[in-house]
Amino acid sequence: MSLIETARKVRENAYAPYSHFKVGAAVKAASGAVYGGCNVENVAYPEGTCAEAGAIAAMIAAGDTRITEVAVIADCPKPVSPCGGCRQKIAEFADGDVVVTLATTSGVIQTTTVAALLPDGFDQDHMRDA
Repeated sequence: MSLIETARKVRENAYAPYSHFKVGAAVKAASGAVYGGCNVENVAYPEGTCAEAGAIAAMIAAGDTRITEVAVIADCPKPVSPCGGCRQKIAEFADGDVVVTLATTSGVIQTTTVAALLPDGFDQDHMRDA
């Protein structure tokens, strides 16, 4: 199953009773394993979890620590991009040249990179000599 198909499948399990905006994400780890996540809303906004954060949490829980590819899918007219917090989460575990595929359920696909999503992002170098 492709990374985008994994994201599409987990998106169906999203819990979005308030926004009705279901998102699915999948990350491929350096080991080759694929981890999926979906958004989980909570009536006490903003206490929900983004799909990308869920996929990353599943990856870390399984013992993998490096992302080599990302996919995000939602049912909207144009591909949806990860929020700022998720961009930072992705950058924590991925190099800047890692490809991020953004898709819609109707088949519109756009690709970018982690570096393009988060230019001049905060990283471990900022913590040196702190």
